[in-house]
Amino acid sequence: MNVPKDLKYTKDHEWVKIEGDIAVIGITDFAQGELGDIVYVEVDTLDETLQKEEVFGTVEAVKTVSDLFMPLSGEILEFNESLETNPEKVNEDPYNEGWMIKMKVSDLSEMDDLLSAEDYQNTIN
Repeated sequence: MNVPKDLKYTKDHEWVKIEGDIAVIGITDFAQGELGDIVYVEVDTLDETLQKEEVFGTVEAVKTVSDLFMPLSGEILEFNESLETNPEKVNEDPYNEGWMIKMKVSDLSEMDDLLSAEDYQNTIN
């Protein structure tokens, strides 16, 4: 199970990479493995400001649909549009090519609530 140490994580199996006040967000290797083959990623909240833990989109796999939750409060700036035609990137490379959104974080103190790689690893074991 791939859990990069330089990222932060949520109990809902999202990963967060912080670049200044911009966060890149996707789902973890564990999550994509549990979901199975991903066939569709929908994010209809582009340019919206959402609160932490609000739903920002959905991931559809062959057998299930799963909500995506905001790990931090802020405005969604960008959606990885390559996922519209190649949703399998989430399965193949969840931490790079399979990223889902970029957002402007409105409250950096919320970062303190995210899990370290070690803490996340403990939740999935």
